Amino acid sequence: MNAARARDRAGEVQAFSAALPYGCDPFAMTMHSDAPTLAAGADIDAGGHRTRYHEAGAGDTVLFVHGSGPGVTAWANWRNALPAFAERFRVLAPDLLGFGNSARPAEIVYGKDVWVDHLLAFLDAKGVTRCHVVGNSLGGALALALALRAPARVDRIVLMGAAGVSFPMTPGLEAVWGYEPSVDAMRELIGTYFAYDASLATDDLVRMRYEASVQPGYQESYARMFPAPRQRHLDALATPDDRLASIESPTLVLHGREDKVIPLAASLRIFALLPNADLHVFGRCGHWTMIERRDDFNTLVMRFLGGA
Repeated sequence: MNAARARDRAGEVQAFSAALPYGCDPFAMTMHSDAPTLAAGADIDAGGHRTRYHEAGAGDTVLFVHGSGPGVTAWANWRNALPAFAERFRVLAPDLLGFGNSARPAEIVYGKDVWVDHLLAFLDAKGVTRCHVVGNSLGGALALALALRAPARVDRIVLMGAAGVSFPMTPGLEAVWGYEPSVDAMRELIGTYFAYDASLATDDLVRMRYEASVQPGYQESYARMFPAPRQRHLDALATPDDRLASIESPTLVLHGREDKVIPLAASLRIFALLPNADLHVFGRCGHWTMIERRDDFNTLVMRFLGGA
């Protein structure tokens, strides 16, 4: 896809997203055959697993890695960022194994190594030898692990509300990973834990995210990922301090000051350990930095990646 066509496509998708209720998950809607390609996504075999992904733009590749909320998809996580970044970069955003519209192998024991293996297989399938990596929450922990596993393939890193170090389980993360599907439970997750501004928990958004979480197979695979007791899963995502200190990639660490899912202290520790890190903390912002501070997030990250 040439740069002009990428800009046209990004504009189409941005208009499409703007027409939706703010923050909604288009995967909870019926996608028509004439839906924008970036929003609808495509499938590819990555390491023997069907993988849904979203792609647009041209230039340096930016890999976006989503978090671990119930019913999450790459598009739900990054729909406000991908069209804007596609104007300057080639963007790739896969659904991780077990999430969204990617495969849910019955024999898989989900964890950091499995997901890093899947990301590397996805990059291989797309012919990507080196890229920037933007990771949200779980995706931040995977971005750090990816940089250690394959340092030659990772250029710059952006971490947003990232896991990746050990800390005591928060009530917010306990609620996220222990989610039992109901409209009320989803309303609590969004209004109490994910967002600083509780008004983001509109009836439309809550209903759409709830419906996404109960798509066939979604909750079954999700319940297998983080069964109680959950501190062990959080610790398993952590990278030892000495290994973090060995990551040379320039890294931008972003966090919402009022994040109730991943504490700000986690990003402060990551920032202290990484030798080439910058830190930005957003006030009056929870775990959804890319939604609650969309324009600031896009501007800061683009400038850091060299696309501004």
